[in-house]
Amino acid sequence: PRLLSQFYFADERVTRVVAEITGLDAELDPQQYLMLLNQLHLSQAHLLAILERIMEECIPKQRHSRDYLIKFPEELLVDNLRNHMLFAAECLLTGTFLEVEEADGAQLRPQARNLLCSLELVRRVLREQSLSQPSSYSEPVQSVLIQFDHLFAEFELSYVSSLVAVKSPEEIYRQQEIIVLFCETVERALRLGYLTQEMIDGYEPLLMFTIPRLAIISGLLIYPEGPLCLEQSPEQMSQVFSPFYNLLKKIRDLLRVLSAEELCMLERSLCTAE
Repeated sequence: PRLLSQFYFADERVTRVVAEITGLDAELDPQQYLMLLNQLHLSQAHLLAILERIMEECIPKQRHSRDYLIKFPEELLVDNLRNHMLFAAECLLTGTFLEVEEADGAQLRPQARNLLCSLELVRRVLREQSLSQPSSYSEPVQSVLIQFDHLFAEFELSYVSSLVAVKSPEEIYRQQEIIVLFCETVERALRLGYLTQEMIDGYEPLLMFTIPRLAIISGLLIYPEGPLCLEQSPEQMSQVFSPFYNLLKKIRDLLRVLSAEELCMLERSLCTAE
């Protein structure tokens, strides 16, 4: 059950697979090479997962902030992102630029080298610690873990930033405004009887259409200074709504001529129409 013992055996597996790959002629047996390569990725992912748990146990208050992750596109926030970063660093160190431009890759190579050297140091000290005192973490162990954690975070942010346009602080704030708008819309809909708490608790599928429709009306009429404010330019709006700037203006103009009763009828119809 001890994490250091788990790390030792996971590290042994990585070392064994690497040795098998090194002793294999990939051209003579490409199928075996691909199989071993897949084993290497799986064993590295297991090793990194245990290392993550060790850092949470050993240096929880010294961890590098991961707040930058909210800037990443959602499709990149997957469970194997950490393993993908390690693979990217290994590729960069060998001069292989699979995903990034050559110029970006050249700039990232020093970071990749520092990260992989730090990982090798972490593996060595943790192996030694697991053989001597598997139930505790010495000061040198804590020090190398802190360094590795910081280097990994810095490489992750730099690498992903070279792949995609990460969200700006302004766009993140705009998305938070949309979240607030949706929450206020739901609260208002419950108060007016458009929705019921049972529908929300039961994850009623119709809500996927109802809430965004009501949120557009709320954003244009009830909270006009919020994320759907049309007094600003399309460039100042969230990317969620900016492509529909002119359409939103037409909807707002139509909504403004409705009476309170007509608006209520419209909103109720939006809660039932598919």
